[in-house]
Formats: sequence, C-alpha cells, structure tokens
Amino acid sequence: MRILFIGDVFGRTGRELVRQGLAALVARHGVDAVVANVENAASGAGITRETGDALLKCGVDVMTTGNHVWDRREALTYIGVEPRLLRPLNMAAAAPGRGTFVARLADGRPLGVINAMGRVFMPPVDNPFEAVAAAVDRMSRECRVILLDMHAEATAEKIAMGWHVDGRVAAVVGTHTHVQTADARVLPGGTAYITDVGMTGPHDSIIGMKRAAVIERFVTGLPVKMEPAEENPRLQAVVIDADDRTGLARGIERIDWSQQHIADARRAGDDEQPL
Repeated sequence: MRILFIGDVFGRTGRELVRQGLAALVARHGVDAVVANVENAASGAGITRETGDALLKCGVDVMTTGNHVWDRREALTYIGVEPRLLRPLNMAAAAPGRGTFVARLADGRPLGVINAMGRVFMPPVDNPFEAVAAAVDRMSRECRVILLDMHAEATAEKIAMGWHVDGRVAAVVGTHTHVQTADARVLPGGTAYITDVGMTGPHDSIIGMKRAAVIERFVTGLPVKMEPAEENPRLQAVVIDADDRTGLARGIERIDWSQQHIADARRAGDDEQPL
C-alpha cells in the first residue's frame, strides 16, 4: 500500500496546490490512499465544511487536524457529520468527533489513521503515548496498515512517539511546525518516520502568514492582524510504501513540489481535479 500524506494545508493557496497537484502526485507515485492535515485550510486557521468538502472532492481520503481544529465554530458540527475529518484522539472525551478512522481503499483494503496531539508547548490534552498505544491495540484487530499523525511542537516529543510505536504502525508523521524536516527514514522496527512533513501553502511567508505583520509583532510585542500569504506556493508531503502483509514500511520519500513541478507533471499527462 502506498500512502500519500500531505503536510498542513494552509489557506486558499494550500487548497489550490492540492487541487492542481494531487492527481499528478497520485499518478506519479502510484498512490493508493491520501491523508492530509487540514487544520489551517480555512484562511490559515481552522476548517469549514466548504473547505473540507472541496479537499475531499479533490481526492483526499482522510483529513487530520490539531490544536486549530476548533478555530472555526462550524467545525464543531461538521466533524459530527463527516467521519473522515479527525481531531486529536487525546482531546477531552466531551469534544465532538473522534481521533481514529479506518478508510477502505477501492479494492477493499483497510487503512487505519490515528490523529494525536503532543503536550509540550501545546494546549492541555491527555497523555498521547497512552492514547496512541490503546488506539493501535484496537485498530490492529481491524487493519494491518496504520498511520499516525503526531501533531506536536517539540521535536523530542515527536521522535519519542516514533520510537514508542516502532514496529507497531506503518508510519508516524509529524505535523504542526510547517517546516519540512530532513530526517525521513524507516526505524529499525519497520515504522516510517519524519519529524515534520511541512506545509502545503505559501513559503515566502512566516509559517504561512504575511511576513510584515509577523515581524512587527516580534519587534514591538504588540498585537497585529495577521493574514495568509500567497507567495512561493509549495506542496510538501511524504509517500510511504507499506507492506500489506506485515503492516510495516518499506520506505518513505519526501515531496517538495513547486508550482513548476506541478505544471511539468500536468504537461506529462495528469489533469487537475475540478472543484
């Protein structure tokens, strides 16, 4: 099974990159399933029904989130009617939605997806290590291949999670920082790992926002209005090659596509998905 995981989709720019580039990525890498972190898909903060439905229409199979999942109030109701939209499973039990989902591929093969959030420099949540271990125990009865989105700030916490479940899941992919790391590898037990997949959005920015306002905030210490940037759009992702028999990874490859990469791929014969 070949799984494409798309790093934090940021605003309209990120959604447009998915619309234009997803079909080409799927064709070029022989992708069977697509998972994307979408917590910043709506103007850089949160997710709405409109933006979520558009990404699903483009070919995303499962949508994960993180600490920004409730930034748009309508997400509270959207997540209740769209099971393919996840929130971190270690949020309070009273939170709507759920943190796991089993997707069925076109040929019937199951893919388990777990969404968890770290605790270091993040809003209060339950212990992600205990929550993930319990979720893996439950899901492994139904599916062999399992992917975990570990949404966290601290590098050490994400690395610890990778080792914690090494040999029990196909992949642990980090999200949240919007900066793609160069440490993609398969751990000794067979789990593909990367500390952060990166951001699908505007890269001549400060993690997605226009530079001037963010710099002003750092210089003055005063509140400023921040707006999504648009310059230098890049689609960042990873492709995980998982063995259906063992549920473990054979490889992981980083993707960092500019608009030129997408245009070249489309000229080679791949069409964009309509919205």
